[in-house]
Amino acid sequence: MDIIIKLNDQTVGRDKMIRLLQYGVRACWYYAQSRESTCHSIDILKSLEYTFSSFRKLLRLGRFLDALYSAINLMKYPDLYVRVTSTLSKIANALFLLADHIIWVGRAGIVRVNMDKWNSIANKYWLMSLLFNLTRDVYEITNILNVKNFAACSKMTCYRYTYQEYYQTIAWWRDHKDIILDTIKNGCDVCIPLTALGYTRISPGMVGILGLISSLVGLYTIVHPLAKLTP
Repeated sequence: MDIIIKLNDQTVGRDKMIRLLQYGVRACWYYAQSRESTCHSIDILKSLEYTFSSFRKLLRLGRFLDALYSAINLMKYPDLYVRVTSTLSKIANALFLLADHIIWVGRAGIVRVNMDKWNSIANKYWLMSLLFNLTRDVYEITNILNVKNFAACSKMTCYRYTYQEYYQTIAWWRDHKDIILDTIKNGCDVCIPLTALGYTRISPGMVGILGLISSLVGLYTIVHPLAKLTP
């Protein structure tokens, strides 16, 4: 209960919880189609997913300013590679959120909006942000491996590993779970805009599962801040 209260006390936490429900419902209605469920129940689930999506857009109103401000702060980060990729990711994310705000305005009926156009724009900026994040993840992992000085071992060397060495390796990766979780989250998320833009063909059910995984990782990093990759 304390965890739920902690998540519900933050806008980001509420967004992640609703995101979990949104993608969970998407997976449910897709796989319900193959189980001869009634059209009425599937329509209810689709309507519920749309409601969750609209609610999340409402929660994110004004967040593009936060993203731009954080991009300015990242310009002072000492590591050049992290500075460039993180700053560009934040800028792309800010533009995604701005497009997302316009979509919400259209959904609310305040102004007429070309939904297809702005959904495409939003997904393109979201994809850009995720690709910059993944590039940074690869850079961080490469640095970690260089510091650890992992040598490419032959099969004979691998067979000589003791249980203690395996345990030490697993414990070492556990110490860097922030980068591992960030890579998993971005890797799952990147498939969503790729599918929406038509670059990949993934079923709505699989998109829902990938969204569930990334949402769970996001919730975990909120509950355990030390597991979140910074900056």
